[in-house]
Amino acid sequence: MSKSKPMMKTTPFISVIVPVYNEEETIRLFHKRLLETMKKNRYKFEILYINDGSIDKSEEILTSFEKDDPDLVYVLSFDQNYGQHLAIMAGFDHMHGDVAINLDADLQNPPEEIPKLVDKYLEGHDMVGSYRIGRKDHKWRDYGSRFANFVRKHITTLDMKDQGCMFRAYSKDLAKKICQGNEHALFVPAFGWKYAQNPTEIGLIHDPRSSGESKYKIYDLIRVSIDLATSMSLAPIQIVTAIGLLTSFFSFVIFIYMIGRRLILGPEVEGVFTLFALVIFIIGIGIFGIGVIGEYVGRIYQIVQGRPRYTLKKNNQPRIKLSQ
Repeated sequence: MSKSKPMMKTTPFISVIVPVYNEEETIRLFHKRLLETMKKNRYKFEILYINDGSIDKSEEILTSFEKDDPDLVYVLSFDQNYGQHLAIMAGFDHMHGDVAINLDADLQNPPEEIPKLVDKYLEGHDMVGSYRIGRKDHKWRDYGSRFANFVRKHITTLDMKDQGCMFRAYSKDLAKKICQGNEHALFVPAFGWKYAQNPTEIGLIHDPRSSGESKYKIYDLIRVSIDLATSMSLAPIQIVTAIGLLTSFFSFVIFIYMIGRRLILGPEVEGVFTLFALVIFIIGIGIFGIGVIGEYVGRIYQIVQGRPRYTLKKNNQPRIKLSQ
């Protein structure tokens, strides 16, 4: 249950964080609408574009925004594609505002909805999440997201309505907490919800893509779901342990049964294929279990290596990091 906090009296300095990956078709219109929204509401703000290793003209366009408005726009360019969540983390690292508002550049999250997040934040919430109203995605993505939400709800303690919606507001203190961890494979909304003192959610409009295609493929969605499950809970490895114990028990029962039949009826040829199928099934469970353990070991390996989460291109201007 969220603790009530007093409403804030002054509008905060807002850092708008926008991960960009091959969005040359939409980024100009997005930037225009974003500036109009922020200026119309007389917000004090900055815009941080994180170019996530784009191979189209996105970086060139973003650089032009920065040259036109050097006091408002700052561009960070990754030297390769690190993914949406690490792009958001880079924005947290370099923000100067009191609150970070994150949204995608594909215009499915209308910039005109930002005031709703700001108003809710001013009520005293340190994280304002959102869920998509009238979601305008392909059916397979909608169903996949619902399944991921169902799995997340039952294997973690996070009670978010729409984990896949990145359109969210985070206080500066909360952003700093998220940045202090060592995880490489992380899910920003989940960590924010975990560390937030007074989180809440609101419904926001969701528009269809104006052009282009989603950069998230089926593998990416599966990868994100696995990262969420293994970074926020021990449930997967506990489930595998339980399956292993049950399989061992039933295998022992079958072994005793087969020994009994051999002693009573003598050698038999019948049933050998059933036995092979059972052995293959047990081997499959073992390989699955090794895979789950490998996910956890892989995360430990990444942390122990001590490598940076991301690296920037040399042409980036130096900026004080929030986490320093």
